[in-house]
Amino acid sequence: MDMGAPAVLRQPTDKPPFTLAELKKAIPPHCFERSLIKSSYYLLHDLFIVAALVYLATAVIPALPDGLPRLVAWTLYWVAQGCVWLGVWTIGHECGHHAFSDYQLLDDALGLVLHSWLLVPYFSWKYSHRRHHSNRGSLERDENFVPQQKAALAWYEPYAPYIEGNAAGRVLLIAVRLILGWPLYLTFNSHGRPYPRWANHFNPYGPIFSNRERVQVLVTDVSLLAVWFALFKLASAFGFWSVVRVYGVPLLVVNAWLVLIVYLHHAHQALPHYDSSEWDWLRGALATVDRDYGVLNYFFHHIADTHVLHHLFSAMPHYHAMEATKAIRPLLGDYYKFDATPIAKALWRETRECVYVESMGDGKGVFWYTNKF
Repeated sequence: MDMGAPAVLRQPTDKPPFTLAELKKAIPPHCFERSLIKSSYYLLHDLFIVAALVYLATAVIPALPDGLPRLVAWTLYWVAQGCVWLGVWTIGHECGHHAFSDYQLLDDALGLVLHSWLLVPYFSWKYSHRRHHSNRGSLERDENFVPQQKAALAWYEPYAPYIEGNAAGRVLLIAVRLILGWPLYLTFNSHGRPYPRWANHFNPYGPIFSNRERVQVLVTDVSLLAVWFALFKLASAFGFWSVVRVYGVPLLVVNAWLVLIVYLHHAHQALPHYDSSEWDWLRGALATVDRDYGVLNYFFHHIADTHVLHHLFSAMPHYHAMEATKAIRPLLGDYYKFDATPIAKALWRETRECVYVESMGDGKGVFWYTNKF
């Protein structure tokens, strides 16, 4: 693709004509208020659906005729439960941003429980995710889905077009990313910020964490071990495959949704990336895109269609995010990006087009995704 003639309208890279304070002033003040009652309602709403689906999985589906009817029922359960669990994951994510209530201890305790249930290292990811918010758009300091420059590509990357340029290769790449992307990031820092030594989310003494964070990372590890032990006891009581069907497969669905959503938030040819000579927090925070997941926006608690707002005001509860986004869009102008491309099509396109970043050759530290070799 000719970098001088982009197929999409790129986000401006000049200093915005507005400040964060002006954006905040445009939002109704009540949008910044956290309500324990309202937040709890959404959590209980999700947990009720989770319990109802577990009942169907353990009492109704096994009573169906063997063969196609049961297979269809299990498939529907896996998809539905995975989507609802992502809503629970989102509430745990809000706890990490102190957006659930006015009580930090409550938010952390609840977030630890919710995320551990989904095998997410709560405090570990809270800290690395916080740094992502602090450094979004920075080629040197952003934490996840950090794009590479052409000169830094691995030896096999120039062969990527031969994989991504045909349907079978791209399907394989997408499948690996969706199935393994989340555990690979947590364990091996795949697609994460480069560190001088092995970085992962389970080692309290890893380079991701500061000295004051190490105890809480250890607490996270203990919490995850407790969940693994509970799963072992359930497998011993009800059978390994029962636990896989009821818990394991929906968890894979959650992880796939998580990777998909985060990837599509930050991979787009219209979004700039900055080196240290150009980066500043506000332009970096704006370098993300909102996507439309249809009815799933409701079950995902609008984590995907209000992500620009979330990068600007991460402590805002999700139930105010739509109103706040609507309030600031006129002020953001071309700095706001929304892509209504159907999600499957967008994933297919971004996998093909967003391979690495390069500058325009104008001496500025602004970089854009491309796929040309």
